[in-house]
Formats: sequence, C-alpha cells, structure tokens
Amino acid sequence: MRRTPSFLPTVCLAFWLATGLGGCQSGTATDARPPLAGAKIGGPFALVDENGRAVTDRSFAGKYRVMYFGYTYCPDVCPVDVQTIAQGLAELEKRNPALAARVVPIFVTVDPARDTPAVLKQFTAAFSPRLVGLTGSPQAVAQAEKAYAVYASKGLASPGGYLVNHSRQTYLMDPDNRPLALVPQDETPAAVADTIEKWAK
Repeated sequence: MRRTPSFLPTVCLAFWLATGLGGCQSGTATDARPPLAGAKIGGPFALVDENGRAVTDRSFAGKYRVMYFGYTYCPDVCPVDVQTIAQGLAELEKRNPALAARVVPIFVTVDPARDTPAVLKQFTAAFSPRLVGLTGSPQAVAQAEKAYAVYASKGLASPGGYLVNHSRQTYLMDPDNRPLALVPQDETPAAVADTIEKWAK
C-alpha cells in the first residue's frame, strides 16, 4: 500500500482536513480537551458487517469506537495497524475491563469489490473476536470514507490483483459518534490503551 502524503496520520492534519484549522493546540489546552473535539469527522453510514448483517452508525450508539479504514489485501501496513489496535484493546481489557467493554474496534474496507463479508470474517477473526468488519456497495463505502475524511483510490496492479492507495488514520470516536483523538499507529499497544483511557470517560 502506498501512503498518500496529503493524508499523513497527524492530529494537525486531521484538524486541517475536517475543519480547516491550520494550527495545533499545545500545552494544557490540548490536555483538557480532546484533540479532535469539534472536528467535522464522522457521520451516518449504512454498511454490512462480516456476518452479512445490515449495520449503521446507530448500531454502535453508546459505545466508543476505534475506527480504521483499510483493506484485507493490503500487503503491508494495514495488517500491522490492525494487530496494534487489537493488542492495544487486549491491554486495555487487562487494565480496565469495564471501559474496554464499552469500546468497539471497527475495520471499514476501502476495497468493497474484493472485501466481501466472507473475506472480512476471515480477516477479522485472525486479529480479534471483537473486531467488526464493515463493507458495502462502492457508493455506501464512499459515503463512509467522505464522512470520516478518508482518501482512497485504486492504485497499481500487483501480483494477484491491485493495490489501493488510502489515507492512514485510526479514530477514537465517542458514544455519540463524535471524534475524540487519533489512536497512535506506529507506537506500542500500550500507547493505544493509554490514548483510549485518556479520552474515553
């Protein structure tokens, strides 16, 4: 998967994409307020889960969501990111079982043509029984991508198919589907658990 420079996984850029804000806050203001509070990220979607059931954003009402967009045929970054998320949630379960029970990890495909429910089910099962995989029609997936400020486009042909170029970010959303923070992807599972504990109340 080729990373897209204009969608680097930083809090500053997430603000820029979603709200047009050009600078990051720092110091006590950032610590007191979730980094993505007020950003225009998240919205309604209607997709299908790995079991073929219709799912909407309202299906997760009352739960914190860790939202990641990727695809199962990704040869490098996506599996590593999903593994870090799964391990981070496992760490959170050890520290704070009550909070962990209120967090749902969600993998939304950016490759609906290949990522059928059956394919997603095999993929999610490899990482965590709690991981929810979502797919749908190209139009439905595109709507979700737009709502979450995600870029995705079909890339170069590769052995066995093609690559998908897409932005790389993991959102922590609150129980009302409002953005709280970016979950770290290039750090340890403990850092994932730390981020969730910090902003999920």
